[in-house]
Amino acid sequence: MEDCLAKKMEITVSEAEKRTGRNAMNMQETYTAYLIETRAVESQSEGQCAPVDSLWRRYSEFELLRNYLSVTYPHIVVPPLPEKRADFVWHKLSADNMDPDFVERRRIGLENFLLRVASHPVLCQDKIFYSFLTQEAGWKEMVNETGFQLKADSRLKALNATFRVKNPDKRFTELKHYSDELQSVISHLLRVRARVADRLYGVYKVHGNYGRVFSEWSAIEKEMGDGLQSAGHHMDVYAASIDDILEEEEHYADQLKEYLFYAEALRAVCRKHELMQYDLEMAAQDLTSKKQQCEELATGTVRTFSLKGMTSKLFGQETPEQREAKIKILEEQIQEGEEQLKSKNLESRDFVKSAWADIERFKEQKNHDLKEALISYAVMQISMCKK
Repeated sequence: MEDCLAKKMEITVSEAEKRTGRNAMNMQETYTAYLIETRAVESQSEGQCAPVDSLWRRYSEFELLRNYLSVTYPHIVVPPLPEKRADFVWHKLSADNMDPDFVERRRIGLENFLLRVASHPVLCQDKIFYSFLTQEAGWKEMVNETGFQLKADSRLKALNATFRVKNPDKRFTELKHYSDELQSVISHLLRVRARVADRLYGVYKVHGNYGRVFSEWSAIEKEMGDGLQSAGHHMDVYAASIDDILEEEEHYADQLKEYLFYAEALRAVCRKHELMQYDLEMAAQDLTSKKQQCEELATGTVRTFSLKGMTSKLFGQETPEQREAKIKILEEQIQEGEEQLKSKNLESRDFVKSAWADIERFKEQKNHDLKEALISYAVMQISMCKK
């Protein structure tokens, strides 16, 4: 951790800007660009003020970076990006992705994503990530040159592996249930919070009507006028205070949403393991089949019904020379298959070891972050009630 990029560089997404340009289809579009600022920490400790490097990035470039990291480091729980469009919103909150409040919250989320990657012991050392922070021109071409898209597994292949793995690893099956439960619990929490926000908003805003009535009433009362006017003013202040409270709450909701999206990152690691397990089982099955064929040719007995067995009965046996040639080819294929199986087993063991270490790191981080977020939320509610 001492060597991570976050210790060597200050990273901020300092502002967001609405822009208009043309997309790949040459159609005009409006999008938001985010200003990333970086500053070296080393020169600051020496008493010098390091210059700030800055560049603009679109949300789609953040997506490209995350896709690259997910494919290149399949054993890592890659930090998620903030939502592209608002989910779990209470009715007064805008779900428009161009809304200034939403853009501001997404700016904070994107900064958090960069800090998460920069603090990760493995991801922080990636050259493409470093270039994302420091090199504006030619970065997309650099990513595409890595050929990461070719390594990306298709959804169909992943689905096939899910249903056809014969001996799934119990730990990864449990991890899948863990991620499903995490997503379910946080989704429920966010839905309840959105309903409570709606109710709370209604209760507070009703006092705005009382404020107006009290102010009008004060105009026709001589002795009680000042008191009524003062009461009306307090009602108005009370009604207006909910906007700031719910805006602050939204930041805690965003912290929960990050772990809602982390659940998908956990499932991605499980899918990759299933694919490896499926390939391993297919290679083992193929090797067993070839060994059986070789044994059948060598002994001249056919243990299982096959088309080859039928044709040899109908059209006569093969000559010893033909059989020898086939045995030789099969022996070479068996040797190759054994090497391949050995390599796949080794790869699978390395994957499980690395993935499990990262999952343990993630769980520790999750417990710490959610505890902090929920304590802060409770403290905020207490101070609101005191007011």
